[in-house]
Amino acid sequence: MTDSLVEHLDALLPQTQCRRCGYPDCRSYAQALAAGTAEINQCPPGGEEGVARLAALLGRPALPLNPAHGLEGPMTVAVIDEQWCIGCTLCLKACPTDAIVGAHKRMHTVIDAYCTGCDLCLPVCPVDCIQMVPVAAANGAQGDQGIHGTASTATGWAAWSPAQAEQARQRYIARQARLQRTEAAHQARLLAKAEAKLADLPAHSKHTDPVVLERKRTLVEAALARARAAQAAKMQERLPRSEANEGKAHQA
Repeated sequence: MTDSLVEHLDALLPQTQCRRCGYPDCRSYAQALAAGTAEINQCPPGGEEGVARLAALLGRPALPLNPAHGLEGPMTVAVIDEQWCIGCTLCLKACPTDAIVGAHKRMHTVIDAYCTGCDLCLPVCPVDCIQMVPVAAANGAQGDQGIHGTASTATGWAAWSPAQAEQARQRYIARQARLQRTEAAHQARLLAKAEAKLADLPAHSKHTDPVVLERKRTLVEAALARARAAQAAKMQERLPRSEANEGKAHQA
């Protein structure tokens, strides 16, 4: 498996990040395709044309979409019934492109242009106030043309342009980077708190026995060392893709 092949396969996917293929995101599916561990017919949003594109690149025979992963259909967008929304923020956490905006205990709404129709917000909503509707129905004022500028009966790549796919990919990457920064900052705060306690262990312990305190110090130091090593490993693991994305951003 080469990075180049993964990049080419990823570019042929619709970037809806819907997980219907059985993988956590489009890139993971591309990696599985490159490794030969996934079939080319597992992406309903890409439709039959998407299967044909993957087949051509990989030199495999085209296959009909596997219904176990869903069916090809019109492009949809999430619509929140604002009267029923309780502001739980669960849909915000589920949305892969940050297409939903709102605040805790405040009404949420969907930025139509950023919604990929992934459906991931539906199962997490505790009051079932979200519906997935065809893009044309979401904005009847545009007649036969939906909010994404595509006909309501169009499916697959006929309903989802390469420009929209690239926008979704970039928004997903930006979201993942933000989540990683947030998690790193959280871990850094926990480490700093533990190190501060370790620096003055007697003041932060109910024990006064020097032997017990030394044993506790050894345990805390070992735990801190493991935490630092795990944090460094995560940073190293994310570095190659992060550098590649930064390079693309500079080129753009």
